[in-house]
Amino acid sequence: MTIFDEATAVTRRGEGTYDARPDPRFAMVAPGGTAPPAVNGGVLIATVLRAVPDSSAHPHPVATSATFLRVARLEPAEVQVTWLKHGKTASTAHATLVQEGEPVLDVTVTTGTVPAGPEAAAAAGPARAADPARPLRSEDLHWTDAPPPFPPIEECVDLGVWPGAVAQGGAAGFAAQIQVLFDPATTGWRRREPSGLPEMRGYFRLREEREADAYLLALAVDGLPPVAFGLGATGWAPTVQLTWHMRGVPSAGPLRVAARSRHVGGGWFDEQAEVWDAADRLVAQSTQLARVGRGPVHGPADGGRPG
Repeated sequence: MTIFDEATAVTRRGEGTYDARPDPRFAMVAPGGTAPPAVNGGVLIATVLRAVPDSSAHPHPVATSATFLRVARLEPAEVQVTWLKHGKTASTAHATLVQEGEPVLDVTVTTGTVPAGPEAAAAAGPARAADPARPLRSEDLHWTDAPPPFPPIEECVDLGVWPGAVAQGGAAGFAAQIQVLFDPATTGWRRREPSGLPEMRGYFRLREEREADAYLLALAVDGLPPVAFGLGATGWAPTVQLTWHMRGVPSAGPLRVAARSRHVGGGWFDEQAEVWDAADRLVAQSTQLARVGRGPVHGPADGGRPG
């Protein structure tokens, strides 16, 4: 079992109730390091999602909407799952991550089945039935946008332990568990030379060997530094609300994540992310609303995104 799988594991305690424990190996710190370590939002969502398909006839979390109510601490937690609907093609559940009797993360999850492999990568164009003798069906429709331009992976930059890593009890933090090979055009913030554009792009994977799946996609959509860093912001950028959609089962190889903002102002910023697999298939999309970090551009211990 990988560190990520251990960190997001849940244990069923009863009907609709699961035990979990946020893992210090995926912890993050707020600027200055005075507040207790928190946990990345994507890791928390992945933890909740572990509990939901356990009692669903559908294998994939096709739509997940998460509201962060409190900062999750490195303490025991409980996931409470209530099913709202069981359907033939989709089912919907409400799930809450609770610590010390208080809700920390409130999630609505719709489960379904998304395609893998050639089905998701079918050629775009007018719908054509597989059998010309039968009428067109909804599954015959296919269109996808082109992936955003990325430099070749060998031209991208591994920034190592970028903002948010923390050592506690000998365990490295969140940024030490993942590897992001950044598009150099989106790394100026590390040199205190922000590009002036709220965007991030990079090849994303865990530092340990593990195939991508729904749980890793939940991490990937919230796994890059906040796009507000590109404007010169830094520091803890807490996510308030995040919605993501799983569009396909990823193929083997690193994921490409492209994130940008449409509007930054009033202490808030939005962030839209796309995740593409090695076969040029769009496998996840997300949008989130977060608070802008308050500090100036600093070194590698001064930023991050607990969620």
